[in-house]
Amino acid sequence: MKSNNHLRIAVDGESGSGKSYASKIIGKKYKCYILNSGLAYRYASYLIIKNKPKKIIPFLKKKIKKLNYKKLSKINLHSEKISFHVASLATIKEVRNIIKTWQRNIVLQNKRILVEGRDSASVILKKNPKFDIAFYFDCSLKKSAYRRYIDLKKKIPLKKVLQNLRNRRLKDKTRKHSALKKHKKAVLIRSDLLSKERMIQKMAKEIDKVVNKIKN
Repeated sequence: MKSNNHLRIAVDGESGSGKSYASKIIGKKYKCYILNSGLAYRYASYLIIKNKPKKIIPFLKKKIKKLNYKKLSKINLHSEKISFHVASLATIKEVRNIIKTWQRNIVLQNKRILVEGRDSASVILKKNPKFDIAFYFDCSLKKSAYRRYIDLKKKIPLKKVLQNLRNRRLKDKTRKHSALKKHKKAVLIRSDLLSKERMIQKMAKEIDKVVNKIKN
């Protein structure tokens, strides 16, 4: 495969659906820059909790504009406090616009990119440039909650993890701006019905079809 060919992959789905794991494997396999769109929102929450600005919009405009994506991996952005805060922050239109502008700049700088999040296909890679292929991850609440419980090393009761996940999913699907939904052209991945190996195989099969079309 020629790495100079463009390839834009959108991966959306619910919290705890396994999309992050799959995105890392697929992104590496196809030599794509991996952009986890949700990390920018988590970083915004982290900044607000830490600095307590009086006016969050001007504050975030300045901070997000200078954001170096690679530095996010060095910060713990997955605490329960941040998870609770970001669920509300992500519903604010002005905040979404600030982060969307930053995300789009990264997309335009990378010909081969995988964008993982909740509005990758419907917003970030909607057009100019549009995704070459999109996936939507779906998973039962119980299975997702248990995965998150293990990720958190059982430090938080499973019942609480399940409740937080239920609330986050509800907010994601009912928010006014960029609500989570499956794009009509997205390939459905039922991660609770597939092993990790089968999940990756299914995605790779669909991506290879697209890659062959791009080559030809």
